[in-house]
Amino acid sequence: MKSLIIVLVLSSSCLGDVSHILSEYSSTTITSTLPPSTTLSPKPYSFQYKAGRYPGHVDRTHEESGDGSGTIYGSYSFVDPKNTVRRIEYVADQNGFHPSLINYEDTLRQPVDSEAVKLAKERHFQLYEKLAEANAHDVPINIPRDTASVLKAKDKHFQLYQKIAEEHAAIASQRKAERAAYEATSVINDVNEYQTY
Repeated sequence: MKSLIIVLVLSSSCLGDVSHILSEYSSTTITSTLPPSTTLSPKPYSFQYKAGRYPGHVDRTHEESGDGSGTIYGSYSFVDPKNTVRRIEYVADQNGFHPSLINYEDTLRQPVDSEAVKLAKERHFQLYEKLAEANAHDVPINIPRDTASVLKAKDKHFQLYQKIAEEHAAIASQRKAERAAYEATSVINDVNEYQTY
């Protein structure tokens, strides 16, 4: 059991060692020139620290200093999941926070199109230009052609439409004739004739 514990302790010290990446931060120093004060005006100060997930292994740092006039200079760094050290240097003043990214070139690169993507883009822009030109001059393009089954369905639809339209016209004409016959045989009632006082 003791040998198992010893093996575990020794192997855990090898895990996550990134101190070789951050060799410039080999010593921990914390300095502060912030004297106790009761005034609210900015005072010069500086600090720095480093930390890690495991004792003795550094994977992030931070340092900052203020010049006493309200301007702050600083930087921080960390090891990202790709085991790359990322660093941000910044200045904060009356105009805002101004960061500078160090060692971020790989994240800022635009992807390069493959040959297939280049061809697809060219084809897309050619079709776009063709459509734009046609639309500018009201020229219909790419009108689909009807298949035999579509033509047959359209013909059937128009025949049914025509039949229904004829039936509606016949009904409207019959009702018009009925109304004319009714009006011709009806006596006009004078409502005032039967009033009693």
